[in-house]
Amino acid sequence: MDWMSRNLPYLMAGISVGGQYALIAIGYTMVYGILRLINFAHGDIFMVAGLIVVYATTAMPIYIAIPLMIAATVFLGFLVERVAYKPLRSAPRMSIMISAIGVSYLLQNMALYVTGGLSQQYPAIPWISDTVTVFGATTKRVTLITPVLTIVLVVLLVFLIKKTKIGMAMRAASRDFETSQLMGIKINSVVSMTFIIGTFLAAIGSLLFFTNYTGVTPTAGAMPGLKAFVAAVFGGIGSIPGAVIGAFIIGICENIIKGLGWTTFSDAFTFALLIVILIAKPTGLFGEKVTDKV
Repeated sequence: MDWMSRNLPYLMAGISVGGQYALIAIGYTMVYGILRLINFAHGDIFMVAGLIVVYATTAMPIYIAIPLMIAATVFLGFLVERVAYKPLRSAPRMSIMISAIGVSYLLQNMALYVTGGLSQQYPAIPWISDTVTVFGATTKRVTLITPVLTIVLVVLLVFLIKKTKIGMAMRAASRDFETSQLMGIKINSVVSMTFIIGTFLAAIGSLLFFTNYTGVTPTAGAMPGLKAFVAAVFGGIGSIPGAVIGAFIIGICENIIKGLGWTTFSDAFTFALLIVILIAKPTGLFGEKVTDKV
């Protein structure tokens, strides 16, 4: 029982942070599935969502600040796609990638200007920030809510993709972008909806993540964003279930390493895993092998 109470917090934290990575990873994998673009600004949008809550709660109650943050984050994702990516859709892929890196640094520098580079304290959110005891281990309620909420959101997303008209259009665009356009699918609407869904999930992920790790800095989105990207590649980029499973594996392994006392190597493990996966199975766990037509 002593072993359980000592190690259970690390396991629960691993499942929780895995869920948070999963919500960010879905955004990467959906955008890549349709545009073949790695949206490097995605982690920074996640960080901006955290800062919006920090500043909004100084002027309004938290129950208004949270919906406002979700709406503002979704609008930011939509704006980034329209301003930075849409004009480059027919440009070489490298141009869009450079644009994505540019947006990432722009958001980081704007956050640096606003915050002065100081860590901002994320407000305590009623109920989900409360401390609970599970099998003798003390943790925040957010740790228990995150995996459940992640699974519910993923099930709803899979339903949307499989059963709705916009979901069918997304699947068609991810299969063959050019042919989908010729068949009359409104590609701009599909791409915008993809960014809206991705940033909505990142906003929810941000809420859960910063409730646990309460310091919001201009670079706070960089490491979770990178780890979520690794999770997406690990699961097979383009595969939503793959991104979710990859994120949970990375979150759990990372926290087990911390539990063993090797905290210094927890980040290194994630990137070492990426190298191993790319060597052993470049398409990831659930990725499909793509053959280019001549």
